[in-house]
Amino acid sequence: MSERKRPGLPITMMEYNLPRECIQNYFPSRKCFTFPFPTAPENVSRLEKLDSADFSSDFLEVTENFCKYAFEKSEVKKLKDGITVSGRVLGHLAKNYVDTISSGVVPCLENAVIAMAKIENEAAVKDGLEIYQSGMEKLKDTFPLELKDVSSEHQHLSSTATQTFMKRSFRDNDGGYLKTLEEKINKLFDEYLRQNEEASKRQCEDLLSVLSGPMTEKLKQGFYAKPGGYELFCKDLEDIVKNYNSQANKEVKAEEVLEEFLKQKSVDSKAVLHADKKLSEKEKKIKEETEKAVLLEQEIKVKEEKQRQLEEKMEAERKSNEERMRQMKEKMDEEIKLQREEAERAMDSKLREQAALLEKGFKEKADRMKEEMEEFKRQNAEAESNRAREFAEMLDNSNRRHEESMAVMMQQHREQMEAIQQTNCRSSDGCCIL
Repeated sequence: MSERKRPGLPITMMEYNLPRECIQNYFPSRKCFTFPFPTAPENVSRLEKLDSADFSSDFLEVTENFCKYAFEKSEVKKLKDGITVSGRVLGHLAKNYVDTISSGVVPCLENAVIAMAKIENEAAVKDGLEIYQSGMEKLKDTFPLELKDVSSEHQHLSSTATQTFMKRSFRDNDGGYLKTLEEKINKLFDEYLRQNEEASKRQCEDLLSVLSGPMTEKLKQGFYAKPGGYELFCKDLEDIVKNYNSQANKEVKAEEVLEEFLKQKSVDSKAVLHADKKLSEKEKKIKEETEKAVLLEQEIKVKEEKQRQLEEKMEAERKSNEERMRQMKEKMDEEIKLQREEAERAMDSKLREQAALLEKGFKEKADRMKEEMEEFKRQNAEAESNRAREFAEMLDNSNRRHEESMAVMMQQHREQMEAIQQTNCRSSDGCCIL
């Protein structure tokens, strides 16, 4: 269809000009082609079966020019807010239009874009999660690891996942999809931490089982059931703990597993102590108090280790949030820049259109277009302001979620500090093992 309008006011002229005016209004930047009738009228019903020779030479020439322009000169298609229309996005739009038209409804670009945004944002969340989960699954093969190593990889993969999401997502105006990604990543992170702890626990238990094997055999054989047996038992236990600490000192469950082991061995220790005829009752009482001190000291170490790990997790969360905020700000700046560039391109086209109208003597239409351009400027300024406000709200919401998460961890931190202080009050000096 040609966009050239005919002058005059009769209804037939207005009807002729209406579609052309719509093209001008809704497509500020455009390149139009007028296609002649493709073939003889009797062939129209079977176009898909015709050979090239059956088509009009004029039609084929215009088609060739159209394709050449589309492939060589046409700019990348963008939505009005500057979002690039990729092949995938164009496919979503085309399907939406076809489905809408097939249902007998007039297609609406805005509704189609909203539907497409939902599809793309859901896919963006999925892409981000796959990046994160794929990397963490590879890391899982090397469990158990120190907490700092797991946290470091989590931060890296979380950042990469967010970046992947940002590249594909658009019109996530309230940040709902980004929030979904954050929550799912955090849930996965907690699960990987649990699996790392389980792997650490198994490895520590296996190590203690090997180290304590000779002692177990001695207990079965009654080796310690003799005068002076308690001293021998303590010496063997000290050696086990010393070797264990040198081999498992970086395991996340090292202290907790050792605490459980010492509790179990305290039963054997009491039996050996009571059976030792070399020690007086007073000496036995002193030894019992010393053993209690050992267990309390280990209990404190367990709590201190949990506190240290919580502090590491809080630091990891802080760094992840900083990186997330940086990426969000970067995306905000980029989207506003694209939106502004698209508006400027549309305005340039309108200015050229106005100049052409003035040159052809359509002063009244040129004046009307000037008013339209002023309205266009106002709408763009409002849209840019609204987008900036939406991004600011997204940043605030993300920060609020971070603060809430940190508040929960801070509460846990305080509770652990109180538990350590209470345990310290119960402890006493002296330790024959640690």
